[in-house]
Amino acid sequence: MWRMILVAALSLAAPAASEEDGAGREKFRLEGPVLVYDTEAAEDEREREIRNADLDILIALLRDTPGITTLKLNSSGGSVLAGQEMARVVMDFELDTIVDGECSSSCVTVFLGGARRQLTRGGKLGFHQLSWSPGAIESYYETWREEHGWQTPFDFASWVYKDTQTEVHKELRFMIARGVDPDFAIETKRLRSGTWFPPRATLLDAGVLTE
Repeated sequence: MWRMILVAALSLAAPAASEEDGAGREKFRLEGPVLVYDTEAAEDEREREIRNADLDILIALLRDTPGITTLKLNSSGGSVLAGQEMARVVMDFELDTIVDGECSSSCVTVFLGGARRQLTRGGKLGFHQLSWSPGAIESYYETWREEHGWQTPFDFASWVYKDTQTEVHKELRFMIARGVDPDFAIETKRLRSGTWFPPRATLLDAGVLTE
């Protein structure tokens, strides 16, 4: 479900700005062998999240700057698909990851891509279930109902039910593949009123942090 939502958004969006245009570039800065990705550093408030365009910038910086060993993160999250793709790139470049501040939601996915994963003192990792607002659901249904052949909202609800289970299964498999304890991975999917910030000891015991 979430992959299709983001793909749809990409197809409707304007082409991403080039590297020279500097869109989203302020989220990235180099500190020797460490590449900092801080979404809070974006000048435009709307850019203060993980966005699809950030993936292209990340790849370009890693390709053009040999010697980067670590990705330092500070973000409350954003695009699910962008987070998944950034995690793939982190794994492909065999980077370590470190959180300096907060890393929540899809940022945790990026973080888990790291070979070695650290959390600075005072930092925190936040987990929560995926969500989809009523307005976004209605918009998605109206946009894609003909292509998918949904005759009624009940047809759509049936598809959502199946696809949600697929996405949750995919997330759990990814976490376990990255060395996270299965019981902890399941616990991240518990329904809560807000974001869950486990203590450092719990994160270490669960394999979310490697050191």
